Amino acid sequence: MTELETAMGMIIDVFARYSGGEGNGHSLSKGELKVLMEKELPGFLQSGKDKDAVDKLLKDLDANGDAEVDFSEFVVFVAALTSACHKYFEQARPK
Repeated sequence: MTELETAMGMIIDVFARYSGGEGNGHSLSKGELKVLMEKELPGFLQSGKDKDAVDKLLKDLDANGDAEVDFSEFVVFVAALTSACHKYFEQARPK
């Protein structure tokens, strides 16, 4: 597999690892989203500083209003976060 194919597979695997423990097996509940964020993006939530961070994130990601994050909603988040990181590193790079 190519590097991009491998990266896509890894995103799918990470989502599958955390989804389905509670409720719908094809989406992340609030609790599952919190665990995923704590384990996979530990610096993102800055634990303890904002107790409502997971609630806010879930509300922002939940495009269809079902109180869960499905794979399509998750991928939009990963893409937006990746784009923001790209911009940051692009600006930090000396010209």
